[in-house]
Amino acid sequence: MANVTLKDVYKSFGKNEVIHGINCEIKAGEFVAILGPSGCGKSTALRMIAGLEVITKGEISIDGKIVNELEPADRDIAMVFQNYALYPHMTVFKNMAYGLKIRKMPKDEIKKRVHNAAEILELTEFLDRKPRQLSGGQRQRVAMGRCIVREPKVFLFDEPLSNLDAKLRVQMRLELRNLHENLGITSVYVTHDQVEAMTLGDRLIILEDGHVQQIGSPLEVYERPATQFVAGFIGSPAMNFFDAQLSNNGLAVELPGSDTLPLSNSGLPDFGGQKVNLGIRPEHFKLTDEGAGTMRIKVDHVETLGADTLVHGHVGENGTFLTIRLPDIHHITKGTILPLAVPSEKLHLFDKESENRIGD
Repeated sequence: MANVTLKDVYKSFGKNEVIHGINCEIKAGEFVAILGPSGCGKSTALRMIAGLEVITKGEISIDGKIVNELEPADRDIAMVFQNYALYPHMTVFKNMAYGLKIRKMPKDEIKKRVHNAAEILELTEFLDRKPRQLSGGQRQRVAMGRCIVREPKVFLFDEPLSNLDAKLRVQMRLELRNLHENLGITSVYVTHDQVEAMTLGDRLIILEDGHVQQIGSPLEVYERPATQFVAGFIGSPAMNFFDAQLSNNGLAVELPGSDTLPLSNSGLPDFGGQKVNLGIRPEHFKLTDEGAGTMRIKVDHVETLGADTLVHGHVGENGTFLTIRLPDIHHITKGTILPLAVPSEKLHLFDKESENRIGD
């Protein structure tokens, strides 16, 4: 196990700067997921840790040692790629043993490490098979086994589950989490899939266009997103946003029309009268009695999913489109006006210009 520190790390390709100063410390034994949309720089950040990309400015250290000038082979890391990158002509055993063999490790030690890794990954019965005889999930486990036998200080994962079908991804997420709990090796995991990040990561690093938007635990970024980007990126369906304005005393937020939503505790008197962006997650709307609701939605479309129901509609005439998520099955017809309540502690306010969170 080792800690990994990125200090003022920048990356440019020519005049195009793609990473704009990452600062973070990944603790020894921690599982950190780097999350963001395609093109945000997350794989570039991982490749800089691995030594596959030269950093333009800043420092990267592993286990307290600056590794800027070290070759990938000298950083004591192991990387699992999106592509399994297995040798098709070799058996599972030989694929897992190859890296140790070229390091001239004794045969008895190679055999011991491969069999230990195969037992952890439930691959023992497949050691004599070729990759073409394995399922996608089994091939990915072989790729991970090839890393485990190295006994590295740090695991790096570059979207390793994206080639698997939905059922296998769920299974492999559980296996990856169990693997990390058993081995305790520091892990950095890149993905664009928020479910993977939320379920696997002890902490998340959320990137947008090469900028770190927030670093925190999965619940922290879900419950208290630091920016409007994070709020909209985390959660499915995505958070609803409304143009709104704080009341003059800062005790409530007013939507266009007549809807007013009270704020929790003492409100935000320092921002009284300010125009803001209001965010509400679909799952935080509650159906309420007619006359008791603080918002009303006119239903445009209903998706019945079994475990829950998604209701799409708009607020007011030609108003803001929104989605609400209701538990269980609801038989709601198009055109229905639904009265809704929203707990005050579930309201998220963002500055219109900076899009940073307002309030505590």
